[in-house]
Amino acid sequence: MIWGLFLLSAPEVFTRPAIYAAFASTTPLFLIIALALTFVIITGEIDLSFPAVMALSMVSFTWVFQSGGFLGVAFLAAIVTGTLAGAFNGFLVAKMGIPAVVITIGTSFLFRGLELAAMAGRGVPLTDPALDGLRAVLVGRVLGGIPMQFFWVVVIAIMLWYLLNRTRFGSHVYLIGDNSTSARLMGVNVLWTKMGVFALVGAMAALAGMIASFEVSYFWPTLGEGTLLNTIAAVFVGGTSPFGGAGSMIGTLIGGFIIGALNAGIVSAGINAFWTQAVFGLVIVVSLVMQVVIKNRVKN
Repeated sequence: MIWGLFLLSAPEVFTRPAIYAAFASTTPLFLIIALALTFVIITGEIDLSFPAVMALSMVSFTWVFQSGGFLGVAFLAAIVTGTLAGAFNGFLVAKMGIPAVVITIGTSFLFRGLELAAMAGRGVPLTDPALDGLRAVLVGRVLGGIPMQFFWVVVIAIMLWYLLNRTRFGSHVYLIGDNSTSARLMGVNVLWTKMGVFALVGAMAALAGMIASFEVSYFWPTLGEGTLLNTIAAVFVGGTSPFGGAGSMIGTLIGGFIIGALNAGIVSAGINAFWTQAVFGLVIVVSLVMQVVIKNRVKN
């Protein structure tokens, strides 16, 4: 329906393949993280630090690569950095009992500050021919121009769907979100499970950071800024409960495509881009209000 409205408003834009190619290349940048963030929100927590983790992970990548390390080692260094940053968040939330929204704001400033200090505010071009192999894997075009990152979203969605719905870990995620005290009494290791879901967000943020950087062949110190709203909106529009205990990969996938369509449609239809944040904010508010209303009706 949303896409139909944009098609009617600007048919000359939305009947051309270019808009769909752009949609397939930009939507994965936040949707990859949104799929992992769904796990965190199902447990009743939130992570606001992943934009900074994207940039911090790229620092590790560039340092290892520029130091003469193998490309595969540089890739792993980025993933490990993101994973450790996420696990650190999870430890502070689950072990120390600090509210996730507060601590991840703090670690966001910490991670961003470390990244800016390490790079001295300078960007790094990613044009070395030695990077071409990884570039092709992450953001190359196949099958007539379809971006590889679109396929990565599909692969990751399938893997995380299996993790959430067909493993003990996924069951523990739902149990913790439904009632963490009951989950603990049932033998669920709440600490390790929460550290695991936060680490998953960190790892996916690192991957998204590399995809975003290779897409433009440059690592900017501001990498990740602007992804927070899209990512959170995708999760909540997809039906994940802000109260925990409910959510799905399919829902987040659909939510991400809706947000991506809105993002592309607002700009391509000639609407002032300054309205984008207002629209996304409204979408988040409406989706949350609807979930609360539905929850209250079910209770009654």
